[in-house]
Amino acid sequence: MIPRDFIDQLLSRVDIVDVIDRRVPLKKAGQNYQACCPFHGEKTPSFTVSPTKQFYHCFGCGAHGSAIGFLMEYGGLSFVDAVKNLADETGLKVPEEANFQPTVRTGPDLTEFMAKTAAFYKEQLKNSPRAIEYLKKRGLTGQIAARFGLGYAPAQSTSLKQVFENYDAPELAAAGLVIDGDRGRYDRFRDRIMFPIRNTKGQIIAFGGRILDQGEPKYLNSPETPIFHKGSEVYGLFEGRQAIREAGKIMVVEGYMDVVALAQFDINYAVATLGTATTPIHARTLLRQTDKLYYCFDGDNAGRKAAWRALENTLETLSDGKEVFFLFLPEGEDPDTWVRSNGKEAFEQFLQREAVPLSTFLIRELSRDANLTTQEGRAKLLKNATPLLQKIAAPLLAALIRRQIGDTLGMNAGEVGALTGIKRSFSSKSGPAPSVARARPSISRTLARALIVKPDFASRINTGRLPSDDPHSALLSQLVEWLVSFDSPPSPAAMLEDPHAQPFQSALGELQGEVEMLEQSGNWDPEAELLGGLDQINSNWERRRKEELAKRDIHTLSAAERAELLSPGKP
Repeated sequence: MIPRDFIDQLLSRVDIVDVIDRRVPLKKAGQNYQACCPFHGEKTPSFTVSPTKQFYHCFGCGAHGSAIGFLMEYGGLSFVDAVKNLADETGLKVPEEANFQPTVRTGPDLTEFMAKTAAFYKEQLKNSPRAIEYLKKRGLTGQIAARFGLGYAPAQSTSLKQVFENYDAPELAAAGLVIDGDRGRYDRFRDRIMFPIRNTKGQIIAFGGRILDQGEPKYLNSPETPIFHKGSEVYGLFEGRQAIREAGKIMVVEGYMDVVALAQFDINYAVATLGTATTPIHARTLLRQTDKLYYCFDGDNAGRKAAWRALENTLETLSDGKEVFFLFLPEGEDPDTWVRSNGKEAFEQFLQREAVPLSTFLIRELSRDANLTTQEGRAKLLKNATPLLQKIAAPLLAALIRRQIGDTLGMNAGEVGALTGIKRSFSSKSGPAPSVARARPSISRTLARALIVKPDFASRINTGRLPSDDPHSALLSQLVEWLVSFDSPPSPAAMLEDPHAQPFQSALGELQGEVEMLEQSGNWDPEAELLGGLDQINSNWERRRKEELAKRDIHTLSAAERAELLSPGKP
């Protein structure tokens, strides 16, 4: 079995929009994305994908679920194979625990601990004149501080005891809020301005802390935790989502103080990575939100190196129609100081005037280290360009960059392509959308999932009426027969402990994993699914039964069969 906490970690790293878009092209529709449903034929899109809820739903056929559920339905994968598929895409290794059994959560999750801590820090800021004065010196108003949920972590080593009665709770360490040292437990963040870090759902998953006076480290972030992975999260993306849509662009800056300072000047489309170089996951997440992405770096040598790493990690996430730019500030300046000295209008003019397109930056940097007056220098440029060209996931852009490199070297694009070993298609899609509609989701699988949390409905399912062409009907029959044998409806934990479940133990674990993910989505109604599914199965069976009776000679029918044939169906 796959550990449940790993599944939670996996779903926090993947983006369902990206997962589905690579298989079924999506179009932006307000805050969500839409497409014609891949599970039933339709001309008007009714298939909706929510990036905030990380959930898909078709209003036409009722298909819905998480990224894992989509791969199972669309690709015909098992639960385990779907998890492994997503893990491969995110670079995670799937742990195997032969004796693992899903457990029912009885306590709060880590995001609840983070939310309580954030509320405490906000309250402490109100009571700290020193922290308030620091923010004022940085030009921040109370309105901006409230918008980003800024707070203050007191200097005391165990101030969180005021929030959590059980300061020894293991969840505090798991969330990265405390450190267990040789002399006992103490707060990780002390005497710092606190910046809550939110995921795409708006949940607080980590903190960044900025020291008020001199000291090291100046900035301190939460460590990696089950709910926080710095290589995939972006600061300010949740707070700026509306402004980003209105501006039509995103600007990546180096620190969360820059994000907040720019927002103070009504530049609300800035975000920041969290103490790490831009990763492909960052770039993919950002390019999903906008067609124009700007990277803003210091103009010194370190800034240019960081920009080059961002370029390398963005190439594989590109698609034609997306534009990526690089902006370099004057040495000694950062976005915070620049905008305070020059104002919003001057900054945005500077952005439009000085930002360099990705293609220009790429060729300029490649040419910087090559002597193009010699054949050896040209060969060096081609050698350095080869792995970059092979990473570009936008075929039209890749072709144009090859042509531009050819112009620089006095060659044509075909020669550049041949010498750099361009042999594959660079489409970011895994393949063309299917020309025929996929089968509708299994009604038997849907009922089996719902029975996990509503086992008392088992007695209402007539297994003799299940569709014979549904591959999941056999599992549902087993589940029903097993559940009705209990004197009272079993809990999910009792289900797993029952030795009579051994023949379908693996399938039961998969169903419970799917149930947990559906419950996390917050919009799953298992009782409604059971009632609707039962009605559908009974109606379909009655229709098939009448069709069979109608094919027989009326004189061979019994009185009961004649009454059954002539009885009115459901309106």
